[in-house]
Amino acid sequence: MSSPVSNKSHATLRYTSMRVSIFLGCLLVALLLGHFGVIPVRGQAGVIFLFLLAAVISAPLSYVLLSRQRDDMSAQISGKVTGLRNRTAERIAAQNAEEDAADDAARAAALPN
Repeated sequence: MSSPVSNKSHATLRYTSMRVSIFLGCLLVALLLGHFGVIPVRGQAGVIFLFLLAAVISAPLSYVLLSRQRDDMSAQISGKVTGLRNRTAERIAAQNAEEDAADDAARAAALPN
């Protein structure tokens, strides 16, 4: 059994692959409907129309069907951003401490004995 951490470790990949799968399913249905004449398709513009139709139909389906995966992906991304922000703040604080120590040492060296 996998831990909750590992379930969220590939949340972006999981969401993206499921979103692409929904689009491809919609595209397949649209192409079949175009092939059998249910949706009139003429030339290259008709095929482009079917691609756009699949995109328009798959967007709300993905929004509704993939809400949990989208939330997992959002949590994964915000966790990484927070970690990066914390590491950056720690690095800046360490650099500032080094600079302050160097300034203090320079001032101490410049004072007359």
